[in-house]
Amino acid sequence: MSAYFAGFALGFSLILAIGAQNAFVLRQGLRNEHVLAVVLACALSDAVLIAIGVSGFGAIAGAAPWLIPAFKYGGAAFLLGYGALAFRSAIRGGAALTAGDQPRQSLTAALTTCLALTWFNPHVYLDTVVLLGSISTQYEGARLAFGLGAITASFTFFVCLGFGARLLRGFFAQPAAWRALDLVVGATMWAIAASLIVN
Repeated sequence: MSAYFAGFALGFSLILAIGAQNAFVLRQGLRNEHVLAVVLACALSDAVLIAIGVSGFGAIAGAAPWLIPAFKYGGAAFLLGYGALAFRSAIRGGAALTAGDQPRQSLTAALTTCLALTWFNPHVYLDTVVLLGSISTQYEGARLAFGLGAITASFTFFVCLGFGARLLRGFFAQPAAWRALDLVVGATMWAIAASLIVN
């Protein structure tokens, strides 16, 4: 059980910081659009990556040094584009959760964006495959429990974020609040992209 709780604590701390994936889940939760599908897509993706890391794939990533730069610069390009869309939305303004004429995003579009923000983000690989995978080696004989703890943390976090966002719906009924969220999302995407390019 100690390995399980260690995996849970580390997994939760890694996913807690706001990033591209988390910002998208928050946005979907606020708009109440395909929340369950998005939450499951994120949590299941994390589960797959954690399982790969704990099963020892981190060593393969270390043996193929070209993998990290490929994820790094490809992810940076994607985040720059997504951030630009968020800034454009903030500049246009006028959005509010109470507006009845807002077009709903299709399930396909929501899942495509969600999976792209997950699988094209090099930080996800570094956190799940490389970091959790390497730390799991300290729990030889209990690596499965460690991995299950990290997977549980991912499911817990995304469920709370996606379905808890509705508690903020009153605040985001104001167009100014929605514009501020778009600015924060855009700035977050560009900051992550810049850190990927510089580091």
